[in-house]
Amino acid sequence: MSSRGEVLVAIVKDQRDFEIALKQCWYRIPVDSVHKFLKNRWPPQWLAFYQTKKFAGEAYAVNYYAPVLEIREAHREQLFPDEPPNSKSGKRYYQLLLQPPRKLPKPILSRRWRRIFFIPTTTDKFFNAIEINDLYDESPLEDRLWAELKRQRLWAERQEDVKVNNRNYKLDFAIHCCKGKIDVETDGDTYHADPKKTIADNLRNNDLASVGWQILRFSTRHIQEEMLEYCTPIINRTVEYLGGLDKDGLIPYRVSPQVYVATSFHPVNSPFG
Repeated sequence: MSSRGEVLVAIVKDQRDFEIALKQCWYRIPVDSVHKFLKNRWPPQWLAFYQTKKFAGEAYAVNYYAPVLEIREAHREQLFPDEPPNSKSGKRYYQLLLQPPRKLPKPILSRRWRRIFFIPTTTDKFFNAIEINDLYDESPLEDRLWAELKRQRLWAERQEDVKVNNRNYKLDFAIHCCKGKIDVETDGDTYHADPKKTIADNLRNNDLASVGWQILRFSTRHIQEEMLEYCTPIINRTVEYLGGLDKDGLIPYRVSPQVYVATSFHPVNSPFG
């Protein structure tokens, strides 16, 4: 059975780091980044690489992955002994020792060429993912809504980062439309039990609204019991109000609430059997 965080998808921004992973079979992640972003999703058993725009022909996609053999803690000067002393020499990293990286049969693509940092996920999701948004493993509620959004071709970006007034927000689902943007949030029952969340939500909603986001929030009951009667009709109407989906940021097209299109998924062979 897959467990949370057993696969870590990490960004690789330059050719040198990628060559080290391919030829020397190790990769580095700052210790403070692990403590800040990964918390209880560490250590991973597998590491995958999300390549950015510097990789012609393989950009904005996950193409390679590798089993993690061992994780060590080291200073930068230990990892790069030939590098001249600088302000980063004492920085601490986790050095992940890897088996030789393998190439996926098909890349896991980013439809909007987005920038990501880390995506901790499960082996089931990783080896069945078609696009980047299939990897996210935040909650069953999000997964349930994501499956229905895909079925209706309401393309969204999961866990999109937005900065407003020097405050950073991570959106459950960001839907980009021709005339605006929608933030769709899935709020579990325990979320509503904390009154402090109301204050934070008001600040968050006001910040996002000030830069053009429309916010839609759905509870556990809405998603589990009223998906087709309440959740997706409201999302569809809001998309229509904002001029239809801005597909891939390039080609706008309209969505009809009456038409539901099933999406087929073809899992690749997983090494886990």
